[in-house]
Amino acid sequence: MDSMESWRTLFENWPETLPKEGLLITTFQETIPFVDFLISGGILLLQRDRPDTHGARKVMISYDAISAVKLTSPDELTRYQVLGFQAPL
Repeated sequence: MDSMESWRTLFENWPETLPKEGLLITTFQETIPFVDFLISGGILLLQRDRPDTHGARKVMISYDAISAVKLTSPDELTRYQVLGFQAPL
């Protein structure tokens, strides 16, 4: 599975029990804080809580332009097992 499919799968299967917020890092080295998102086949729609320098509160980005996602929650790692993460064997 390539990274685009991995990101799409992650966002498509985001559980209701986890907050839909964090920081998305793009392949252009841009950091986009988000507080909610919607998904589609090839594009992710992010909602910002504050406008950026251009006044934009929403960002549409293709899954293949995602480099990383940073989560700001101090929760324990085990809470993210619902996203498919597991401890190494």
